[in-house]
Amino acid sequence: MDTRTGIVAVAVRKPDRLLLLDSGTLAPRRAVRLPGHARHLVLAGAGGPVLVPVENADTLLQVPLTGPGRTATTVGRSPHSAAAVGNGRIVVGNEVGGTLSIVRAGRVERTVPGLRQPGGVVAAGPVVAVVDVAAFTVTTFDPATARRIATTRAGAGPTHVVLVAAHRMVVADTRGDALLVFDPQPLRLISRLPLAGTPYGVAADPLTQSVWVTLTARNQVVGVCLASGHPRVIARYPTVEQPNTVAVTPGSRTVYLAGARRGEVQAIRRPARALPERTCR
Repeated sequence: MDTRTGIVAVAVRKPDRLLLLDSGTLAPRRAVRLPGHARHLVLAGAGGPVLVPVENADTLLQVPLTGPGRTATTVGRSPHSAAAVGNGRIVVGNEVGGTLSIVRAGRVERTVPGLRQPGGVVAAGPVVAVVDVAAFTVTTFDPATARRIATTRAGAGPTHVVLVAAHRMVVADTRGDALLVFDPQPLRLISRLPLAGTPYGVAADPLTQSVWVTLTARNQVVGVCLASGHPRVIARYPTVEQPNTVAVTPGSRTVYLAGARRGEVQAIRRPARALPERTCR
């Protein structure tokens, strides 16, 4: 969800499209055809563009939120997730290929081998963190040199990762029914929050130092506060079926869910009394 333009981006299939929705009404503003199935969308920055890994076309698209045009880059096999990491670079995790593609100015600048199944990718200051789903690890890299910095275990089945604050990074341990909190520099596990229900989609709200995580086995979304250094659940809401993806506005005012089973988008607008002013302490 982009607050600058008021647009929520959602990928759909049959046919493959990127829908750009009004964040207030969820009405479509524009539809963009895609050359295949999109995986996890992310904004490159405020105002866009949207980074769209197209898994069965081995392509990363950069799609503007407003205006025509898009940039297509051929990357590795089955791109899963991407992150803008500064200096014009985008890091793409190629799930089946077991590589990272470092993209700059619309072309692959460097390919990084040696991963088994890259999942979530996030920029964490001067480093990029990558979840390796098959190796049960999270690894940090220098995106400028592709140098591997550190690797550590990440539970029983990690999938996705988000940055909440400079020294707080959260990994969804989907098969381990937990959230794992790491410091990315130096890379180390800080704490673990048991969270039954198959946590999968995760979104960060740095303004309140909180994360929102979907529980796909329970059709729920849970808010977790990290302001005190120890994660604690602060909210729980029912959702659409199979909520694979979540996004949140700064201040945790509205939480958006995409339900894979019925192809639905849901907006949960939190009551004023539930809204933290600065943090979720």
